[in-house]
Amino acid sequence: MATVGVVGLGLLGGAVAARLRAGGHVVVGYDVVAEKVQALVELGGRAAPTADAVAKAAEAVCVVLPSLASVDEVVLGPRGLVALSPPGRTIIQMSTISPALTERLAREVAAKGLAFLDAPISGTSAMVAHGEGIVFVGGERRVFDRWRPVLETILPRAVFIGQAGQAMVLKLVANLLVALHSAAAGEALLMARRAGLDLELVLDVLSRSAATSRMLEVRGPLIARGEFPPQMKLDLFMKDLHLIQEAAREVGAPLPLTDVAERLYAAALAAGHGGADLSVVVKALEGLGRI
Repeated sequence: MATVGVVGLGLLGGAVAARLRAGGHVVVGYDVVAEKVQALVELGGRAAPTADAVAKAAEAVCVVLPSLASVDEVVLGPRGLVALSPPGRTIIQMSTISPALTERLAREVAAKGLAFLDAPISGTSAMVAHGEGIVFVGGERRVFDRWRPVLETILPRAVFIGQAGQAMVLKLVANLLVALHSAAAGEALLMARRAGLDLELVLDVLSRSAATSRMLEVRGPLIARGEFPPQMKLDLFMKDLHLIQEAAREVGAPLPLTDVAERLYAAALAAGHGGADLSVVVKALEGLGRI
């Protein structure tokens, strides 16, 4: 069993740390929110006072942070992992960031003699907590082979995609579908509700039909109940939508459906739902229905 660090113990990082602990690994964690670190300690993990302290204690460090700026600072900052990690460490970058930043991290990490994996997760925090989802991995194949058992402790399937940056492109493609499928689920269930249908029955039938999707299964019950506890906070997902649009422009891919969905999510955000799960997009759809 390995000693694995986790920097960033929010919804997804906390789920990653819990899966590693359940798999028998020693987990050393750091987060700016003390309560998040305490939750790890209660699972039998170890607290670290800083991100670089995690790197000094762990053979590999999983970075699971909410923004590009925070990832850049933790990995490349003056007190970051690259500057202060002992030789031989591996940085496993799991946050959703841009392919361009991913490629830069990979170059600068390698220049310091450390190993790097581009390893975003496709799956909500609740899915990951139950061992559902997939890890997309980019980087050097030998580094992937070394850490594959650890990655497959987090989720049973870790798939090598190619060089660093390519896994992140695939994560953005996956999140594009998450955005569309979640908005589609909201639109469909709103129509069913206003037609007077029993939404519990509707979800049961649709989940067994050609119309099903993973997001209908995951977010459909939230939409039906009108309760939106965050599995992915809307305000954080807006960052992902911007990254999707940026990456699509770079490769010349038109995204007309994503353009519409992004406006709906932005309307829900403007209405004050940023801390809710992204399935709260149905609130924006309800507003359209009253026009």
